[in-house]
Amino acid sequence: MSSDHIKMVIGIDDTDSREGMCTTYLGALLMDELSSFCKHTGDPLLIRLNPTIPYKTRGNASVAFCVECREPDEVIDHVVSRISSLAELDCENTNPGVVFVLETDFTETKTELGDFFRSAVKDVIVIDEAKALAGKLGLTFRAFKNGRGLIGALAACGAMLNPGWDHSYEYLTYRKKELWGTPRFVDSNSLYEADESTYPETWDSVDRANRVAVCVPRSPDPVLYGIRGNSRQAVSKAVELIRSEDTERSCIYKTNQGTDMHLLRATCIDDICEMHSYILEGTVETAANTIKGGHSIFVLSDDSGKTIDCAAFEPTKNFRDVIRRLIPGDRIVVYGSVMDVTLNIEKINILSLAQMSEKRNPECPSCGKRMKSAGAEQGYRCKKCGTSAQDPETVSLERNIEKGFYEVPPCARRHLAKPLARFKVSDAVLFPGR
Repeated sequence: MSSDHIKMVIGIDDTDSREGMCTTYLGALLMDELSSFCKHTGDPLLIRLNPTIPYKTRGNASVAFCVECREPDEVIDHVVSRISSLAELDCENTNPGVVFVLETDFTETKTELGDFFRSAVKDVIVIDEAKALAGKLGLTFRAFKNGRGLIGALAACGAMLNPGWDHSYEYLTYRKKELWGTPRFVDSNSLYEADESTYPETWDSVDRANRVAVCVPRSPDPVLYGIRGNSRQAVSKAVELIRSEDTERSCIYKTNQGTDMHLLRATCIDDICEMHSYILEGTVETAANTIKGGHSIFVLSDDSGKTIDCAAFEPTKNFRDVIRRLIPGDRIVVYGSVMDVTLNIEKINILSLAQMSEKRNPECPSCGKRMKSAGAEQGYRCKKCGTSAQDPETVSLERNIEKGFYEVPPCARRHLAKPLARFKVSDAVLFPGR
C-alpha cells in the first residue's frame, strides 16, 4: 500500500443472540467485503471475555482485525451499515458495539486499551466504563441500543495493539445462508480421523470418552464447525481431513482460547470475589457429596481455615469420578470460576494424597486368621488358638487415584480453559478419559 494509506483496527462485539448470527461470522464477512478496497494486515483476533458474565449472549466473544485503507470514513460507514443490518438487534440481550482505532492513535491508546483488554477477560466491567474510555481516548465508535458490545470491541482492539499474550488458533467454517437453522452435516468419522492425526497440536475437536463432536455447535448460528490448535498449520491440516457439507466461507482467527487468561491467583479464600476465576490451593475438608441432578460438591479449606464449596457439575461427566475419589486431607490446587459462592471446577492438580485406612479385627499371631470380637469392650479372641488382643488393627488402603492434573472432558470445557494437551511435558500431567 502507498504512503497515503492508513492502518485502522476495527473491534466488534455482541452482534449475536441465542437464536442466530455469530460475531465471528460477521467479522469474516466484513473482512471479505472490505478486501475489495482495503488490505488486511496480521491475523484477525477472536477474544473470549470473562466467562462468568451473566448477560453474555453465547460464547462472550469479540473480534478485531486490522486494515490499511485510503478512505477510513468509507470503511467506517460500511462496517456500521452491515452491523445495523445483520446483528440480532431484535433480541433484548443483543447490544452491539464497534470501535475504530486509527494508526495515528495507536501509540497514545495502546497502554490503556491493553489494560482494558486484560480487565475484560479477568474482571467485571460496566458499560459506562467502556463509554468513558472510548470518549477519553477520542476513538470513533458506535454503540447500538445500550452499547454493551463496546466492552468487547475495546478489549479486542486492546488485544490487537498489545500482541504479546499467549495465544492459539481456531479455524472456523461457516454454512451457506440457506442452511442456517437446519441440521448440520459433518461426517463424525472424519472428525475422529482428523483428531487422531493432529492431536495434541489440535484439541477439543471430539470428546472420545463421551463420544461427542465438540467442534460442531448445536445452536442455529452460521458456524458449521471450528477446529482449535496451536498453529495455523495444525488447524489447517485437520480441516483438510474433515468431510462436511459445502461451506460459504472460512476464517482462521488468532485467539486467547485455551490459555487460562481468565484466571487470577488467589492466596486465600478471602481474596475471592463473585464472577471471577481463580487458581486456589487448599486442603479437602469433606468428601464430595453428590446432590440431585448429579452435581458433586466438596468443601475446600485454605491455610487460615476459611472454606469454599467446590463443584463438579453434571455436564463434567466422568470428571466427577475423580472428584468423588478425593478425601479429607488431600492437598490440591483448583482452577475455576466463582458463581453463587461456589467454585465451578475446570481442572485440579492433586499435590498430595492423604492416607486412607480402616480398622479390622486383628490377625492371630499364631494361626494368621482374623480374631472375633470377644464382646462389648472385651477386645478380640481367636477361637482356635485362644490368643487375644485388646485393639483393632489399622490397615492402610490403596487410593484409587494418583497425584497430578485432572481436567473436565472436552464436552464441558470453557473456551478460555487451558487443556492439559497444551501443558508442557515437564508438568507430568495425567490425561484421564482421553
